Amino acid sequence: MVKRSLPVVLLLVLFSTPAHAVTGVDFTGTVALSGCSGAVVRTPTARPTDAALVMSNGHCVKLMAAGEVITEQASDRTFTLLDSTGGSTLGTLRATSVAYATMTTTDVAFYRLDQTYAQVEALGTRALELSPRRPVAGADIRVVSGYWKRLYSCELDGFAHELREGAWTWRDSIRYTASCDTIGGTSGSPVIDAASGEVVGVNNTVNENGKRCTQNNPCEVDEAGAVTVRRGAAYGQQTHLAVACIGADSAFTLSAPGCGLPKPAALVLLG
Repeated sequence: MVKRSLPVVLLLVLFSTPAHAVTGVDFTGTVALSGCSGAVVRTPTARPTDAALVMSNGHCVKLMAAGEVITEQASDRTFTLLDSTGGSTLGTLRATSVAYATMTTTDVAFYRLDQTYAQVEALGTRALELSPRRPVAGADIRVVSGYWKRLYSCELDGFAHELREGAWTWRDSIRYTASCDTIGGTSGSPVIDAASGEVVGVNNTVNENGKRCTQNNPCEVDEAGAVTVRRGAAYGQQTHLAVACIGADSAFTLSAPGCGLPKPAALVLLG
């Protein structure tokens, strides 16, 4: 995990700007948080009056146990909102809750803010849109770190059937080509499709020194159980799985049709 070693008419027009109008990827919507990166994100059906969401990694909330899922946990965490250049701060955002977080199957967290999407846009930026579609190999992507104010450019190299790191297993993870050589503090950065401007993943981890399946040294495991170690390879987790889970006012309904996020154990038992 790459966190590891780091201690209204106008608003409506802006909000409804289609993703295909994006002409280039920059720091729009990105945030910095303690030791990690993140971004203000929305689904394609979100409304300006909905509470805004900030996406990061589950391990940026805490190192969670395998199988653990957090929902609706109170939080007052703050986020520094960047302008499009990454050189200036537009303001401070504050969470009211961890709406969802896990390190099981994927490594993602969504914080619900006390500001709406319209209020975030009034600060001079906009939320990034989550793509509802699975990304494709070979796509031109950007990993945008609010913590380091650094933008990485590469391609989606492929997918890992399973990615194992210490106690955690993630599935269908995104692997980057070598120029996205992410480092500590880039955890939680949005992975953006450069053609559409949509978020297709959340940056997650890198194999630091070639070790096999240990913390900070993830390994890939294929369908037959064969293990591959790629020293220096960096990975993200797909985010289309979350889109169907998020409804009105950014409420998470994990039983919604098409929702691909893991459920808490209690919900699995009830289901």
